[in-house]
Amino acid sequence: MTAQPSTTHPTVEVRGVSRHFDGGGHTVYAVRDVSLTVPPGELLAIVGRSGSGKTTLLNLIAGLDRPDDGSVYLDGREITSASEAELTALRRSHIGFVFQSFGLLPLLSAAENIALALRIAGASSRDEGQRTRELLEMVGLSARAGHRPYELSGGEQQRVAVARALANRPRLLIADEPTGELDTVTGAQIFGLLQAAAAEGVTIVMATHDPLIVDYAHRVVEMSDGQFVESGEVRSALGR
Repeated sequence: MTAQPSTTHPTVEVRGVSRHFDGGGHTVYAVRDVSLTVPPGELLAIVGRSGSGKTTLLNLIAGLDRPDDGSVYLDGREITSASEAELTALRRSHIGFVFQSFGLLPLLSAAENIALALRIAGASSRDEGQRTRELLEMVGLSARAGHRPYELSGGEQQRVAVARALANRPRLLIADEPTGELDTVTGAQIFGLLQAAAAEGVTIVMATHDPLIVDYAHRVVEMSDGQFVESGEVRSALGR
């Protein structure tokens, strides 16, 4: 599960980023002049109410959206002006995604959902099979490898989603409300898997409403109205 070797740069660096939309004659800021640095292997949680700007910020970091002002750097590389083809290649090889809705393909088994990510990245059949088995074991679903999503519980589906996100050994994992549809016990299992991934060197930036995150994240920051709350660093690894 180890991520690719880190560089001397932070995995994520956001410099003065803003994203605004036309709100019927006036400008509405989803993100306003936000700066953020995330070092390799950190599990950073961004908390805040719906509409606070968390998801927009994740989209900007992952290159799914472009800022109106400011710059985003991944491993020291400025991606704000990268082409769509370059961003697609970057996401395919270096970024994993976990969403609230799981996003599994319904006609594929758990193993096939994971293997597909490897196939798209050009893995050999041998590597694809070996890595898929390794990931299913990691998330405790070896016995459920042949089951399709509708045959799995919500927690099992999200474990498959986490395995799929880690398939290509990404340096960065973006997680948007990964426990939003799960109960407390199952949510804790997902946070535990993400915590283990961070311990192996994967940098994780997560948006969540789940209060359990303070037991797992290295750092928790709060957003409100598109900005970080001044006292928003709720919990830091240094304070443990």
